[in-house]
Amino acid sequence: MTTDQIVLFALLFAVFGLLLWGRYRYDLVAFAALVVAVVTGSVPTEDAFSGFGHPAVVIIALVLIVSRGLVLSGAIDLITRYLIDGSRKLSSHIAVMSGLGAFFSAFMNNVGALALLMPVELQASAKAKRSPALTLMPLSFATILGGLVTLIGTPPNIIIAAFREKSLGESYSMFDFAPVGLACAVAGVAFVALVGWRLLPGERGKHDTAQELMDLQGYIAEIKVPEASPAVGRKVSDLDEEAADCDAHIVGLVRRGKRLPGTGRREEISAGDILVVEAGPEAIDKLVGSLKLEYAGSERRARVDEGDQKLMEVVVPRHARIDGRSALDVNLLYRHGITLLGVSRSGKRFRERLRKLVISAGDVLLLLGPAERLPEVASWLGTLPLAERGLEVIQRDKAAMAAGLFAVAIILASLGVIYLPVALAGVVIGYVLLKIMPLRQIYDFVEWPVIVLLACLIPIGQALEASGGTALIANGIVAISAGWSPAVVLTLLMIVTMTLSDVLNNTATTVIAAPIAIDIAERLGVSADPFLMAVAVAASCAFLTPIGHKNNTLVMGPGGYAFGDYWRMGLPLEILIVAVAVPVILVVWPF
Repeated sequence: MTTDQIVLFALLFAVFGLLLWGRYRYDLVAFAALVVAVVTGSVPTEDAFSGFGHPAVVIIALVLIVSRGLVLSGAIDLITRYLIDGSRKLSSHIAVMSGLGAFFSAFMNNVGALALLMPVELQASAKAKRSPALTLMPLSFATILGGLVTLIGTPPNIIIAAFREKSLGESYSMFDFAPVGLACAVAGVAFVALVGWRLLPGERGKHDTAQELMDLQGYIAEIKVPEASPAVGRKVSDLDEEAADCDAHIVGLVRRGKRLPGTGRREEISAGDILVVEAGPEAIDKLVGSLKLEYAGSERRARVDEGDQKLMEVVVPRHARIDGRSALDVNLLYRHGITLLGVSRSGKRFRERLRKLVISAGDVLLLLGPAERLPEVASWLGTLPLAERGLEVIQRDKAAMAAGLFAVAIILASLGVIYLPVALAGVVIGYVLLKIMPLRQIYDFVEWPVIVLLACLIPIGQALEASGGTALIANGIVAISAGWSPAVVLTLLMIVTMTLSDVLNNTATTVIAAPIAIDIAERLGVSADPFLMAVAVAASCAFLTPIGHKNNTLVMGPGGYAFGDYWRMGLPLEILIVAVAVPVILVVWPF
């Protein structure tokens, strides 16, 4: 092995290790790795930031903006309202929601598709009086599967197309992924609708957080006791009956910034003490009114129904601004005037103060603040609301224009008339001129950590390929599978890629696996297309863990899922995808 190969392999192992650890955000890890690669000379200085102008990076950024424009135009909302009916049988409801999610994610960012449909699903579950644990994971998996169908459906497809253009001189077109992707999506959606949801713990869950969420329960909140409260001078245990009448439970007492040992049930309550309460939003507000309490930390000291104060429930995705930080760290109250009123985390209780509690991906937060600021601050935090966005301006009269402009761009790009990034850029310009999207917010719609991750890993991947590192890996795989047919090697590559994607970011997995796929094909003397298609499918299909794909993380809190719940439906689904994808690839993209 050469010095460059040793350095690059060491860097990649370090990157993979840090991504698995999850302590540092993935864009910082990738950027640091790029800097080290440039300093050591493994990546030429002139190529250091070439990834930021790479077509794959530009396309992903534009797709995110266009996706948001489709939502703001009301085009997606109109379709959703016509098709969603909570009175259907569960399997039929899952089939419709999953099919809709898969369709949306074929043409827009799959995280955006889930963010749009998840509040609708929660509302439907509440109306049907069933646990959202039975429906949210199928919806998440369906939005991941839908991205397999088109070039713009998921970042791995975009990256694979860019690698093919660089290595073979021609990119994939918009619907080259459709034969394999559509077969996998149809089989996968059918599985989750007919069989998959039956494998989930649902209402049989260990702590039944899903049911708690349906009843708007499960938050740990802090409420301040003012001097005028009738609770002053009484013991905590004396408040049990009044708390029960409000459907709340007092689980602790904080005095002078410190939580008292146990629950402090024998302590006599003093003015200025803080009650730690487990309840839902309505129950919390009811208890505040019953005992004349105040929201802890709220400078306005107003009840929710006074002035412009409002409650909002949001879920925290991986690598959101508040992920791994506390409300105090981001100055939520003092900078934005928003109080973190409660946190729900899979039925767990906390010993830390809420404002100092480190928030984790999958947590559901209860925010209190001015109605006009809540959506903006929730977006700034990187969280997604769990109710339909009533305060967001949806211009339904422009839905047809938005959808039509997008459709024209896709058709022209598919026919090769216009280069895809240019076509998408034209859509963005059209959305701005039509005032579908405010110009000042365009950059807010781009998921910059993903952009930085991809832009930093592309030069490292190219350097690994140029140094012969990917050829070394390919030779090893070919040597291990000596005497096997190319179809078996293809299956092996797909399984390895899928396994990596379950624990790593799918973008990082694709950047490394794509050149290896091409090298394996060269060693075997066969076409590279079937191996590239296998990597595209496998890198996107991360169903075994909540960390493999951001959509899986998003449904973890609202669905009340444990880490080990995902493999119940995810493992048979991944086996099904391999079983469907390999034969279809061999027919559509022969060796």
